[in-house]
Amino acid sequence: MIRAAILGASGYVGGELMRLLAAHPGIDVARAFGASAAGKPVPAFHPHLSLAYGDWAFDAWDESLLDGCDLVFAALPHGESQKLVDAIGDRKFVDLGADFRLDTAEEYELWYGEKHERPDLLSSFVYGLPEFRRADIAAANRVAAPGCYPTAASLALKPLVEAGVIETKGVIVDAASGVSGAGRIPSHGTIYGAVEGNFKAYGLLKHRHTAEMQMVTGAEVIFTPHLAPMSRGILATCYARATGPSDPLAILAEAYAAEPFVYVGQTPPETKWASGSNAAFLTARYDQRTNMVVAIAAIDNLGKGAAGQMIQCANIMLGLDETAGLPIAGVYP
Repeated sequence: MIRAAILGASGYVGGELMRLLAAHPGIDVARAFGASAAGKPVPAFHPHLSLAYGDWAFDAWDESLLDGCDLVFAALPHGESQKLVDAIGDRKFVDLGADFRLDTAEEYELWYGEKHERPDLLSSFVYGLPEFRRADIAAANRVAAPGCYPTAASLALKPLVEAGVIETKGVIVDAASGVSGAGRIPSHGTIYGAVEGNFKAYGLLKHRHTAEMQMVTGAEVIFTPHLAPMSRGILATCYARATGPSDPLAILAEAYAAEPFVYVGQTPPETKWASGSNAAFLTARYDQRTNMVVAIAAIDNLGKGAAGQMIQCANIMLGLDETAGLPIAGVYP
């Protein structure tokens, strides 16, 4: 069995990693680090994991505790992974933070507003979207897993860009996320009283995930995220000017025909379909009246948008069955 350490295990993504790995046939959780939760029992933060980790307590960070670990997952705020790469060493490393997703330190500084402290390591990370970078991930020691919004938007748009059926200027991504995407530390905008019965846009024109969408798709993107009154899920509705009549649904179906976690169908997808799974549901249409293409993707922001995708990458890196430990069926209703 592969022994894994999780950094940021007390958060929502950390809890989802622990949940999925509890049933993984080839990877065991060996260490669960939680800075603010150090010494506290896992069920105090993740009561749903009581049967799997009932006698566990979160570890305080100590790099010596990585001894015997083969794999490290990091679900930390941006800026933190840069400080830990040296301690992780040559272990397999899957990072969900934004530190090593972008191609250059300049892009990171532009979108995150702070200097990148380890630009020398950027080239050592592979962007971890398996549907587009599977061979590179298989050969990598370090993977930077994508953000949740870019995963949904890129799955919907990239095959259409590559097929040449949409213009690459002025692509619109209009997406909504569940509240768990904001993390478990509450703020005025994410408490129940602010979210229940409400729907709002935020991060107008400058949301950080725009950079990833543009990097992956090769298109100029204007992205507007929204906060939806639900716990988990992302629905990305993407609009682009068509280069001419086409069948974008058929293009997506062909692009993902062999992908184990992507379903392309006629019915507009819903976030509930993907809940608790690593699945992505897509559809697309060409509108002759406006000469526009609309492409829609639904994922679980904690699944394919975070923990599930991290495990999918780890499976590929380790030469395991890519689908190991990852549900393809959502929880409904």
